[in-house]
Amino acid sequence: MLQNIGFPGLILILIIALIVFGPNKLPEIGRAVGKTLKEFRGAAKGFTDDDDADEGAKGKEAKSALPEPKAEAQLEPQQELKEAVPSK
Repeated sequence: MLQNIGFPGLILILIIALIVFGPNKLPEIGRAVGKTLKEFRGAAKGFTDDDDADEGAKGKEAKSALPEPKAEAQLEPQQELKEAVPSK
């Protein structure tokens, strides 16, 4: 919706706001809108940071549950195969 508003549209909105609220009240409204947007962005960033932290903790738990790759590499598959298959 706001993507379709061009420069002339913004000027028109500013003129209407100036007429409705007056020149004395307009800076106060601008500050309030700015503070609200800042708080909203901070809260949204907090949500994404919490989600990233949760995913990171889950990833660490999953990695600790897996066997170490070095231990797997030290196995000797040929020797284990000879032991598992009975000799004739």
